[in-house]
Amino acid sequence: MSLSQKKTLFLIVFAQFSCTSVWFAVNAVIKQLAETYHINPNSIGFFTGVIQFGFIIGTLIFAFFSIADRFKASKVFLFCALFSALSNFALLIPGNTYWSIAILRFITGICLAGIYPIGIKIASDFFKNGLGRALGFLVGTLVLGTAIPHFFNFISLKNSLQFVIIITSTLSVIGALLIGFGVPVGPYSKQGSKFEPKIILNIFSVPALRKASFGYFGHMWELYTFWAFTPLLLTTYNQINNTSLNISLWSFIIIVSGFFSCIFGGFLAQKFSSQWVAKTSLWVSLACILFFPISIQLPTPVFLSFMVMWGMFVIADSPQLSTLVAQSAPIVYKGTAITLVNSIGFLLTIFSIQIMNSFINGLDTYLPFIILSLGPLLGLYFLNKKTSSS
Repeated sequence: MSLSQKKTLFLIVFAQFSCTSVWFAVNAVIKQLAETYHINPNSIGFFTGVIQFGFIIGTLIFAFFSIADRFKASKVFLFCALFSALSNFALLIPGNTYWSIAILRFITGICLAGIYPIGIKIASDFFKNGLGRALGFLVGTLVLGTAIPHFFNFISLKNSLQFVIIITSTLSVIGALLIGFGVPVGPYSKQGSKFEPKIILNIFSVPALRKASFGYFGHMWELYTFWAFTPLLLTTYNQINNTSLNISLWSFIIIVSGFFSCIFGGFLAQKFSSQWVAKTSLWVSLACILFFPISIQLPTPVFLSFMVMWGMFVIADSPQLSTLVAQSAPIVYKGTAITLVNSIGFLLTIFSIQIMNSFINGLDTYLPFIILSLGPLLGLYFLNKKTSSS
């Protein structure tokens, strides 16, 4: 990797971290948000579903109009990140209600459609060989961005709602400027594809892309549900065992552990393969899902170690599955393919999150986790299928 590539990767990675910090900002301060605006503190599942739905609508729009392939990706990232910061900051407007917060989360989700998949597209424009390692860093920073609001909530002594929202909004602005003015067009970019809606129908006709995409869909069924409900899983442990784990601190530690596994998985992918890393991660993550109802009876150090392990393997497959999608997609519609696959994957998260939310008082039972395990099982089934291009 050349010096210029390292500099570019650093800018993309830091910007991705900064701009995705708004994604789970509300999850970290739901208690304070509920107290400030007099809403039900059990709204976490709904608000998470709303931002996911916004992301889905945004990615569908981006995919339909091939925005990632027709326009300069860094400028798309810039404008979306700035609007995302604005909609996130608007959560502090006095007089917000349950529905105004939902609308703001929806807008933020739409904006994130121009950040996460576009960031992957930008990275793939710079890295042909070693893309799995590059995306390991990139998706790792998505994990950091997801976890950091919990850390901000932990370190804030008072006014944590204002602190978390202001700092995540500021980070999004910084990330927007870094990409918009610091990252040029990559050498492998094929910007300028025509607007052809029919490409959406033909994209999954490529066997290798179909295989990678369905592996990604299975992975997504679990990932965001785990992230969204990590605080509640920890709360369940506290209630059953009469312990007092710091929910914000341990949510941060568990989620952020995935940062290291994404990076390590990127290096393993160079030695073995992206598919090998993805399949291994799905197997371990599947085992963690099924073991959780037993784990809440374990001593605290063992339980926390188990949760950290789950936090690592639940995301380690993501950059490698994204690599497989990017490598198998038609080059002139690479950005569209990545965006469309993201869209469908996130659509699935709405269903899995809402199903888990319906078991909010029964997280010590097996049924919700059996349902959650269907995702990794689906992913493993498709990744193990033989294709002519495998």
